[in-house]
Amino acid sequence: MANVSPEDFNRAGNMEELLSLLGEAGIENGWAKREPSMYSVPKQNFIGAHWSYAQARAALDAAGRFVNTELAERRNLILNNPVPGNYYPTVTTLVTAYQMVKAGETARSHRHTANAMRLVMEGGPGMYTIVDGKKIPMIPNDVLLTPNWCWHAHSNETKNNAYWIDFLDVPLTHLVGPMFFDHHEDMIEKTDIVDENSPARFPFQQTVARLAAAEEFTPGCRRIELGNPAMATIAIHVTRLDPGASFSEEPSTLSRVFAVMQGEADAVVDGRAFSTKRGDIVAAPSTKAAKWTAKNEVYLLRVSDEPLLKYLNWLRPIAARA
Repeated sequence: MANVSPEDFNRAGNMEELLSLLGEAGIENGWAKREPSMYSVPKQNFIGAHWSYAQARAALDAAGRFVNTELAERRNLILNNPVPGNYYPTVTTLVTAYQMVKAGETARSHRHTANAMRLVMEGGPGMYTIVDGKKIPMIPNDVLLTPNWCWHAHSNETKNNAYWIDFLDVPLTHLVGPMFFDHHEDMIEKTDIVDENSPARFPFQQTVARLAAAEEFTPGCRRIELGNPAMATIAIHVTRLDPGASFSEEPSTLSRVFAVMQGEADAVVDGRAFSTKRGDIVAAPSTKAAKWTAKNEVYLLRVSDEPLLKYLNWLRPIAARA
């Protein structure tokens, strides 16, 4: 900072000289700010966006020819919101990625302060995520949790490649600052313990049964929450839509990422229309309305930052303005 003395401010003869001295002193004036620091409704640069699982799966297969687990910590594809200058977050607080582990392959054990979860697309008996010394089965449409600072790895003991979708609160962790990351002293955490009933696993069969018993929140639509909440910063909801049924979410401060677990549906986010199939991802950033309409029976996963916003008393609707 420039050496600006109290006497220099005392000698300022006009506003221009005062502003110049403030700039030299590294101080920003609060009455003629270059940009407002407070505004009547939240700003949001991210847009509604759609990614195809079929496309990503083919890209992962191609990557499998060139990228091994020694070259990359994880063989994954980041779904960054397609706005200029953004290379990582899917929505403000969350990032989503497609990942593949080849037959007979392992992805080494590590841990980080970011919370993570995954939705299994293709797996089966012999495919595991290893969390804190226990092998958790990865069965299609299962939802698996990796809370922050848990050791975790992936082991594919099958003859087929395994594919899933990752969701993490890394953008939030980056923003606040406490990002820590460690490798396990072993390449992969050694264990023979298989835990099918881990609290970190939500088997799809149980999810289907719970939804069948749930009440409709709008005609043809039922919704449940996995966990209460699943993690401190991440909420997980699954909605079942009957053929032709639809539901809407009005603009709010909630950031959401949707994944189609089963079926086909049309989505509209802030006026952007997408046709989706199983495994597809749709980003619904905060301040953006979202509507889903099922073409057949649909199971839809919604991952959001709801627990964080509730804790901070920041979860609220955004009224339409003329």
